[in-house]
Amino acid sequence: MNNELKQLVCKLQEELSLSLAEYEYLIENRTSEIAEYLASKAVEVKKNIYSNAIYIRGLIEISNICKNDCFYCGIRRSNKNCDRYRITKEEIMECVREGYNLGFRTFVLQGGEDSYYTDEILCDIICCIKKEFSDVAVTLSLGERSKESYKKLFDAGADRYLLRHETANEEHYKKLHPEEMSFKNRIECLHNLKEIGYQVGCGFMVGSPYQTNKTLAKDLKFIEKFKPDMVGIGPFVPHKATKFANEGAGTVELTCFLLSIIRLIHPSVLLPATTALGTIDSSGREKGILAGANVVMPNLSPISVRKKYELYDNKLCTDAESAQNKKELEEKMKKIGYEIVVDRGDIRKEF
Repeated sequence: MNNELKQLVCKLQEELSLSLAEYEYLIENRTSEIAEYLASKAVEVKKNIYSNAIYIRGLIEISNICKNDCFYCGIRRSNKNCDRYRITKEEIMECVREGYNLGFRTFVLQGGEDSYYTDEILCDIICCIKKEFSDVAVTLSLGERSKESYKKLFDAGADRYLLRHETANEEHYKKLHPEEMSFKNRIECLHNLKEIGYQVGCGFMVGSPYQTNKTLAKDLKFIEKFKPDMVGIGPFVPHKATKFANEGAGTVELTCFLLSIIRLIHPSVLLPATTALGTIDSSGREKGILAGANVVMPNLSPISVRKKYELYDNKLCTDAESAQNKKELEEKMKKIGYEIVVDRGDIRKEF
């Protein structure tokens, strides 16, 4: 094993930090041997805090209507072939009730930036969930909103907010988004969410167009400094109705390597093994867990709309990705030495 790389892993474990150049060097020179060593350290750190617990989130995709035109996304506004939908408050509540009975104690309301979901409408939905199920966490993943809007949703009972930063490099951000979208606003939103008191999640695609080891190093440094409660990363998967339709997908190998690094940067972080991992590799989610992840997010959306929320081609939304198949998921996790728990799965702040 390359001693220099091994020393960098040990330094990261001890100091929770590397320089930009060191992160880049570690990524650039990675081997299967160092990846295995890194994963073993990440799992050791994770188990010291969370034991063998895997937290589940019930994902409810409330709308695929979006005002944005991100170049990589299948539900971008210019995709005229997207079969648009929006689910009602009652449908959302039905999903929550079903999920609660299945053992879910966190629900993630995710959607495009759909102007129908005003503060008033969302606050009503959040209040209804909390009134009926006082022991659950509500996570929102609804894009960029004003600080005032985020505050209203937090005051209504929202606990967490997921907003991927997508890249910590402004020039790279501009290559992935139309001119009207602002890197500075995206980062400001993340800081606003943290200031309000949310448990905040950020994240990025692995292998997105124009991404380099240098931009990845900057992503890792951003995570190191921002200290989010959650980090969602998954391989870039192209969608046929975007300008990146013919680009290659990201890899499970690099995604898992970065999951291990993120676990060492921020030992108590909540780290999902994402649907995208399972989409490009049938055992991708398990590989993510074995690299340091400790969260999975099965789909609780109404079955009639699951295929319509297509951020990228061939997205998994049935079988083990379906919340209704929780037993199958439990068996898969058991086979690799982990246990699905009935728990809100909050970050362990005492670490």
